[in-house]
Amino acid sequence: MSVVPTAPAVAAELAPARPAPAPGPAEEALAPRARFLPALAAVYRAQLSRARVARIPLLFVATFQSIGIMILMRGVVEQGGREAQAVVAGSAVLVVAFVALNLLAQYFGQLRAAGGLDHYATLPVPPASVVLGAAGAYASFTVPGTVVTAVVGCAMFQLPLTHLWVLAAVIPLAGAALAGLGAALGLLAPRPELATLLGQLGMSAALLLGVLPADRMPEFVQWARDLLPSTYGVEAFARTFAEHPDWGVVLLDLGVCAAVGVASLAVATWAYRRAAVR
Repeated sequence: MSVVPTAPAVAAELAPARPAPAPGPAEEALAPRARFLPALAAVYRAQLSRARVARIPLLFVATFQSIGIMILMRGVVEQGGREAQAVVAGSAVLVVAFVALNLLAQYFGQLRAAGGLDHYATLPVPPASVVLGAAGAYASFTVPGTVVTAVVGCAMFQLPLTHLWVLAAVIPLAGAALAGLGAALGLLAPRPELATLLGQLGMSAALLLGVLPADRMPEFVQWARDLLPSTYGVEAFARTFAEHPDWGVVLLDLGVCAAVGVASLAVATWAYRRAAVR
């Protein structure tokens, strides 16, 4: 069950440290608009603290799911090869897709259906801070599961642990791209059931197109794979398992992830404004 942060909780975060002067007649109707960064931090903390209890069990599910997929692939993929690298990288990023795309789509779909957007509409916070704060909080839940999946996968397929630090870039960039997509799906879906369906379909696409080795896919499926934002995070992570990684290509993949993240979060912000005025 999703937990909707209440307006007082976020309003308390945005309260000024010093008492403001008494407002004049023209200032009593509307409160002064909060700055973007303080508003973003307030929404992020509220989302993180209130959703922690509900999301931790689902994070275990996402992690066990990804580890289970690697166990199944262990019987058909040779250790240490290119296909093994793709399986481990895809399974690690799948944790991000499960939380940032699937769960965030469900959250915003339920938030819109239950009238939860009205809580934020009464606050003087920028729409982008609401979207980015929620997306950041959900993406934060993916860090432990992604790291555990990557370590277990490396041990299972005999891959080096040398460059696991690249996850520090892969998780936020792939998480931003997928979280923006999930938020947009949840806010644009006319019913919460449809938002849940779209989130599930998005996660299934991340599973089929990200975990399975690309070399074994038909050509038209490989084209579809290039349209999935998380694919570039998978490719960036998988390339670091090579003995001498091509860091230029890794940075290019991460750059595509970042660009898609900016675009998807912009679309999610527009969708939030569109949903909030209805």
